[in-house]
Amino acid sequence: QVQLVESGGGLAQPGGSLTPSCVASGFALKEYAMNWVRQAPGKGPEWVSTIWSDGSQTYYSDSVKGRFTISRDNAKNTVYLQMNSLKPDDTALYSCGFSPEEGPEYRGQGTQVTVSS
Repeated sequence: QVQLVESGGGLAQPGGSLTPSCVASGFALKEYAMNWVRQAPGKGPEWVSTIWSDGSQTYYSDSVKGRFTISRDNAKNTVYLQMNSLKPDDTALYSCGFSPEEGPEYRGQGTQVTVSS
């Protein structure tokens, strides 16, 4: 079955960096655009970034543009989110996901990112 497992979150200081990753299994990752979504405590989900299936196009929310970089290695079935210049407002649960042609979106359980001094 489809599985998305995120890791690589943690505690970072303001201005620091983290690179969460998302390992996919149970489907052909190379055929799907992938995205990262975050959810801060007490707030709704916020789209962060999307990457096309072949990695040729990437998109970012205004809140992370210029600081975050999404990438993928289809041979390793892995999607990454390099996060630089972290701010306390980046504190959230980060999850990866995709939308198949039919049926609901798939999303992982997420990895917690906390930015604090």
